Amino acid sequence: MKHKIALVIESSSEGDVWGRVNYDDNLLVESAPSLIALQKRMKKLLVDFHSLNADEIQFDIQYDITGLFEDKNFLNASVIADRAGISRGLMRQYTTGKKYPSKERIVVIQKTIHQIADELRVVKVALPKKRELQIV
Repeated sequence: MKHKIALVIESSSEGDVWGRVNYDDNLLVESAPSLIALQKRMKKLLVDFHSLNADEIQFDIQYDITGLFEDKNFLNASVIADRAGISRGLMRQYTTGKKYPSKERIVVIQKTIHQIADELRVVKVALPKKRELQIV
């Protein structure tokens, strides 16, 4: 039987990815140099502390708001805030961990990011028009 367990990415600063797993009322926190390495370490902790079979563990990767904007630093928080109807200042507080969004606000932010992804999914980039060499 597969165990689908939420692995929440909290931050990815200074070369490490930090994450947490809540399983059977236990909080497991770990860091690693990459997401793949973090998943391996978390599996080991779950095997060691809960006697789970490593092959039966499947992670559902999730991000807290700070971890999302650190790990996916190409996302523009101001644009997402504007499109989601959230003030830029409040979004900055969310992304730095000074304030925490409500569940409803998280849903709006996630939906906005998915809408942007849908827009990008259909983008086609054209080859530049050939330019003739000009002799001066």
